[in-house]
Amino acid sequence: MAVYQLDDNLWFPDPHLGEEDGLVAVGGDLSVDRLLLAYSNGFFPWYSYRDQEEPLWFCPLQRFVIFPDEVHVSHSMRQLMRQGRYHVTFNQDFDGVIRGCATAQNRDGEEGAWLGPHIIEAYTELHRQGFAASVEVWEKTADNDMARLVGGLYGVQLGRVFFGESMFSLVPSASKLALIHMAQTFHQLGGTLIDCQLE
Repeated sequence: MAVYQLDDNLWFPDPHLGEEDGLVAVGGDLSVDRLLLAYSNGFFPWYSYRDQEEPLWFCPLQRFVIFPDEVHVSHSMRQLMRQGRYHVTFNQDFDGVIRGCATAQNRDGEEGAWLGPHIIEAYTELHRQGFAASVEVWEKTADNDMARLVGGLYGVQLGRVFFGESMFSLVPSASKLALIHMAQTFHQLGGTLIDCQLE
């Protein structure tokens, strides 16, 4: 087992040669080209941005995946959806979602926090170029305005696969609501797999 040092060239080693936890490489950058190559081959960056100067690249050989057409909607979630208390949108506030994922429940203050400025900048550029997407959950006010972002998720979409990166909730079940809507919509658009990377 080994961890490989990446350089300025765009490449990744054979993931079967990496560590048991899925760590395969260190270094390189977070450019759009490298991220697209990474996700196309099952790799993703994951590192404590305060403790690690270079990205760590993981590619677990055993993945936690969801099939969009098999997402179960519980009775309580069906009730919540019927209430109309929340409104779900797509790609309306990517910046709000990724920053919510970074800071909700004081995540950015925790040891090992990984969603730092460089990751946010990199995935925001991926979104700008059409490769990253967000789902937003808004809490309606009395006059039915989409007043407050209370949950959501974001990830990378390549072809028929969506790679989930992070989600957050400021109210109960908001991230579940985002996942249900994303899975249903993704399935309708021909999506076949949601890669959650790790359980």
